Amino acid sequence: GNMVEWCLPQDIDLEGVEFKSMASGSHKIQSDFIYFRKGLCFGLACFANMPVESELERGARMKSVGILSPSYTLLYRYMHFLENQVRHQLEMPGHYSHLEAFYDDKKGVLPDGKGTASQQPVHWLPSIHRYMYPEMKITHPAGCMSQFIKFFGEQILVLWKFALLRKRILIFSPPPVGVVCYRVYCCCCLANVSLPGLGGTVPESKPFFYVNVADIEMLETEVSYVACTTEKIFEEKQDLYDVYVDNQNVKTHHEHLQPLLKINNADKEKYRRLNDQRQMLMYSQEVGEDCSSCEEDLFILFFMEQNNRIFQTLMEVSASQDKTLTADHARGMGLDPQGDRSFLMDLLEVYGIDVMLVIDNPCCT
Repeated sequence: GNMVEWCLPQDIDLEGVEFKSMASGSHKIQSDFIYFRKGLCFGLACFANMPVESELERGARMKSVGILSPSYTLLYRYMHFLENQVRHQLEMPGHYSHLEAFYDDKKGVLPDGKGTASQQPVHWLPSIHRYMYPEMKITHPAGCMSQFIKFFGEQILVLWKFALLRKRILIFSPPPVGVVCYRVYCCCCLANVSLPGLGGTVPESKPFFYVNVADIEMLETEVSYVACTTEKIFEEKQDLYDVYVDNQNVKTHHEHLQPLLKINNADKEKYRRLNDQRQMLMYSQEVGEDCSSCEEDLFILFFMEQNNRIFQTLMEVSASQDKTLTADHARGMGLDPQGDRSFLMDLLEVYGIDVMLVIDNPCCT
């Protein structure tokens, strides 16, 4: 099995981290990186696999070198260091001086886990905009959003609805798992809302990144998360998730969520608009007019504006005298009055918004 070979500080609780930092099935690949969550902290580990002529090691030496931080937004900038260090550990096992120097330089005070909710780190919140959160620019590499859009296509509108409803979303993929961790991050970015005072009671949409069977007990208590795994056994454990994503196939075993899997006309229109905006951005970059904007900003702002428009309308209607949400309201929010009816119903329930929906056909009442 996996074991923790060395760590600083030596008294830190690392139970289970040996399985989080080395994805199940990694023995089949040469290298990978992996984001994970350990208590209140986030981790990034780089994995490498080197053939060796040793019977004791069964012909292969495999190691991961990782770091833990209260925030995941700064982890990416140390990826290169970790990649170099894992190669170093494979070739010269037991030489930890570079890692000791890195720890002494970067170490900070980690939360002890006894703090109140307000003291817990909230840095996992996806970036809202680079002007508001400049440090978020280095969260993930350029291109991770465009890969996400290309990979899922119109299905991102299905994922968007589930993310906004704070469902438990589990993404399955065989190793390598690094790029799948980026899909977890992108999925959380779909649910950004910047309106003040919205949903203090709404569960947070947490990126758990990589999870495995050692995390089952913890996942049983979560009401909302986005995570990925390389372990097929999770598919059978339907009580742990609401939405299961296998490659581009998004599915749910909950009957009342089935209508949300269908792409409707409003979804197609949103996807067309997103692609139009991406094309315009690429064109403006080609002709040299705009080098400051990037696709990540465009993607995050596109969904945040969409989400803000929905909640702004819902809050206005709930503050009105008759509290009646009509088909015109739905269209104004960029939703399909019929196709998105069950989505709207769930949204009102999850966010506790007091509105009466009158989108039904009169013949069906």
